[in-house]
Parts: sequence; C-alpha cells; structure tokens
Amino acid sequence: MKISLAQIKYKYANFNFNYENIIKNNDESADLIIYPEIETNSAIDFDSNYQKAKASFYKKLSEYFIDKTVLVGSILIKKGKIYNLKNAYFDLNGKKIYVSDEYKDNIDCDLYILSKNRYYTINSKDFAENIEAKHDFIYMNSIMLDGENVYYGQSFAKNSKNELVANLPILEEKVETINFAKKQTPIKIKTEEEIFKITTFAMKEYCENTGFKKVILGLSGGIDSALVAVLAKEAMGAENVYTIMLPSKYSSEGSIKDSLKLVKNLGINTEEISISPMFDCFMENIAKEDKQDLAQENLQSRLRGLILMFFSNRENCLLLSTGNKSEVACGYGTLYGDMCGGLNVIADLTKTNVYKLANWINKNKEIIPQEIIEKAPSAELRPNQKDSDSLPEYDILDKIIEDYIENQLPYDELISKYEKSTVDKTIKLIYRAQFKRNQACQGIRLTENAFCSNIKLPVIQAIY
Repeated sequence: MKISLAQIKYKYANFNFNYENIIKNNDESADLIIYPEIETNSAIDFDSNYQKAKASFYKKLSEYFIDKTVLVGSILIKKGKIYNLKNAYFDLNGKKIYVSDEYKDNIDCDLYILSKNRYYTINSKDFAENIEAKHDFIYMNSIMLDGENVYYGQSFAKNSKNELVANLPILEEKVETINFAKKQTPIKIKTEEEIFKITTFAMKEYCENTGFKKVILGLSGGIDSALVAVLAKEAMGAENVYTIMLPSKYSSEGSIKDSLKLVKNLGINTEEISISPMFDCFMENIAKEDKQDLAQENLQSRLRGLILMFFSNRENCLLLSTGNKSEVACGYGTLYGDMCGGLNVIADLTKTNVYKLANWINKNKEIIPQEIIEKAPSAELRPNQKDSDSLPEYDILDKIIEDYIENQLPYDELISKYEKSTVDKTIKLIYRAQFKRNQACQGIRLTENAFCSNIKLPVIQAIY
C-alpha cells in the first residue's frame, strides 16, 4: 500500500486557498494521501458562517477525490463520502488504521495516524523523540500562522521498531511517500536557525493575510531594532522595509553611524528625523519646567511612536514593535511609545537569545555591525543611561525570567539559585508590568509559557 504525506501550508479560515493547495499537492498514485488538519483552537469556530464554509470545503474535496482515499486531519474522504474519524478506526486494503488527535500506547492497529496541529516552541523538536512507536506511526502537522502561534510542519513517520522513516523539514511544503522499511536520519538544525525561520515566516504570513505589503520600524542603533530589521528584510524583501532613525539630544553619535552601517549591509531604506524640535517645543509650551524625570524620558519615546505611527498610516506600512521578552517581562518600555506597533516577532525572545540569534546571523559575514552587538544596552533617554541602571544584568535577569515563567520554579527554589533581592525585584517587575502587556501588540510565541499567549498574570494582587 502506497501512503504519501502532504505537509502543506494552510491559511486559517481561508477555505478557497486551502482547497487549491490540497489539490495542487495531490499524489495521484497513492492509495492513501494524508494532509494535516485545518483546525486550530481559534475562537472563530463558534461562527455559523465559518461552519458553513468548512462544510462546503469538505464537500468540495469529496467531489474532487471521488475515487480516492484522503485523510485531512481526522476527516476521511473515501469514494466521495465524508467520515469524522477522531479516535476511530478505518480499514484500507486489509490494514487496520487508527486516527487520533492524541497518542495512546494501548491501541491495536497496523498504522497509527496522529493528526493534531502543534505550534512551535523552542522545545518542539523533541516531539518525535518522545514518541515510542509500537506500530507503524505517522504524525502530521500543518504549516500555518494562527494568531501568535506558528504551526511549523516537521511531520514524521516511524515504523513498528520505533525507527524514523520520514522526517519532513520545518516550514517547508513537501509531499513524500513513506517506506516503512527504510530508516532515515533525523533532520537537525540549530535553535537559532529555527527561530529565524519561524519569525520571518510569521511576519510574512501576517502581512500577506492582513494586506500589508511593507513594514516600518524605528532604528535606535541598538541590538533589538537591528535584529528586527534583519528579520524584516528576510521576510519582506529589502525594497519593502522602511526604517526611520529618530535621534534626540541624548543619542550617541555611534547610534546613527551604526544604524547607517546596518542599513547599508541590508540594502534597506532609511531616513533621519530628529525628535529634538518637537521635544523642545513641548517642554517650552506645555511642560514649562525641565525636571529630568521619567515623564520626560517617556515623552521622547512617545514622540518617536507618534512619528512612526504617522508614517505607518500614511504609507500603509505595518509598524513593527521591537521590545524583547526581557523588556516585556519587566515593563521596560513605554506605552504608546516604543511599544507602538501591530506585530512584535521578538516579544518572546529574551535579550540573551536576541544576542544568540544576532551572532548566528553574523556566522558567515557581518550583517549586524559588531559595534551594535558589543555596545552596552541603553534606551538613551538621559545622559549616560544604561539598561542595567533599572534592571538586573541580563545574564541573570533572563535566567530568572525563564525559570519563573517558562519552568515555573517555586519561589524557594529561585532564591536558592539567585540572590534573593534580585529575584524579588524581578518578580515584582513582572507582575507590575502586566497592565502594559495587556495593551501590547501581537507577539509571536517561541516558548510554551509565553506572555503573548497563555501567561496572563493578575494586574491587581497583594503577593508581590
């Protein structure tokens, strides 16, 4: 029996696209062709028009595959008829096949098909290794952006000896026939390459599905905006990336010079607009007193956001926010300022991981100027400002964030690993920043417990 896997891209609730992509990736010679499920956990499932469109989609498929046996998730199309086989068996050419959306190790069958879309997390690659196949086994995963979640493909098959016999690439459409007797070597790529593929795919898909042809971002001369610019160029093409340098009187000369070097390396567009005239006018006519305080620092950030949002509207560009997970966790960002934007692809990437990804990008040649990577992080909102003036050092801060949010370690265990005062400060910042996260733009999930998805802390609480 010839079985083919069709790992393909879907667009959520775009049934015309999904239908065309399924029939385009058909294997006419297969006895059974398996496609990923089209379902996710999105709230649109309650909508009656969505339900009607979905029913029409399956009916249209059944008419096209009138003489074929096709599985789309747990929906079986066999000789023009439609069956829902979630946690159920069907027979084909004398083979007993079980279809499920979860793995059970006590099922009696010749072939087990697990079809449940899994979103990417940094630990997703361990999924195949965690399956101990006792019979021929197939796992199918779609390629799709759904909100903050990226469904990343990497479908695979194992034989009854638990040997890998098919291993489809991450985020690549591919139709492959399975030979259960032929062992394959697992496809291994570095985590940084995975993240690069995931974030650029997400940006491209977000723009494609919302109608944006171009993106815009502010270039500060820092590592975060530099990284987002690289991702934007990869996702959208250099001609569709518009950047603005927005210096103030506190900006260092190196910030402009380093940004210009980055722009040249990437071949993207930029212009320089000083916020100083607007800032001085505000201080003279509205503030009327120079206090060198937080309000003045935030004013600078909000003026930058104002300019970026103006050009986002005028040029119909998607504004990319550039705050990393460490800043998102601790509220180290200005509402309606540098937090402005429609999408933030590094929102779930700590500062430590930002540097790792930047260094991976530079592995063959310098793309992000080394000066940007090596400089001390600073918002440059006051003389000689550094992030470490307000936050613990990133190498410690990020470990605490990961242990508390991702690993969910108990408080007593945290203070046994790190200095108590640093733990207390970090956790207090995390809780007090929730009101900002509630107003942040959409991020892209890269970890299981991400602020942009399932971690919603109470704004009002009396513990921290």
